[in-house]
Amino acid sequence: MAKYLLLKHYRGAPAPVNDVPMEEWTPEEVSAHMQYMTDFANRLQSTGEFVDSQALSSEGTFVRYDGEGRPPVTDGPFAETKDLIAGWMIIDVDTYERALELAAELSAAPGADGKPIHEWLEIRPFMSAAPTVTE
Repeated sequence: MAKYLLLKHYRGAPAPVNDVPMEEWTPEEVSAHMQYMTDFANRLQSTGEFVDSQALSSEGTFVRYDGEGRPPVTDGPFAETKDLIAGWMIIDVDTYERALELAAELSAAPGADGKPIHEWLEIRPFMSAAPTVTE
C-alpha cells in the first residue's frame, strides 16, 4: 500500500466547472459539501484506505528565519498556502490508479446549486524512504 496526499486548492489550478467561491454558497450548500466529504471519508475508513483529513482555516501567517531572534512575519506579497490550500486528505491505497479514482470521486463534491464542483485535486505520493546522496 502507498500513501497519497490529496490537496484541495482554493486556486492555483485550472478553474473548476462549478466555479462559485464557497463564501457565496448558501448554508445548505456548505452543509451538503461537508456531508459529502464526511461520507466519502467514512466509506474509505470502512475499506481501510482512509488515513486523515483536515479542512484549513483561511487564516495564516508567513514566517521565516532572518537571523537570531528576528523572525519576520509577513502577509505578502508571496502566494501563501492560506490562499491556495483549502484542506487535504491522506489515503493509503494499493495502486496509483486507485488514488486517481478516489481523487476523481472527491472532485465531484457538490458546490453551488448542489452541482458537482469538478474541482482540481493535486495528488502527491508520500516518500517511502529518505533521499540519499551518492557520489
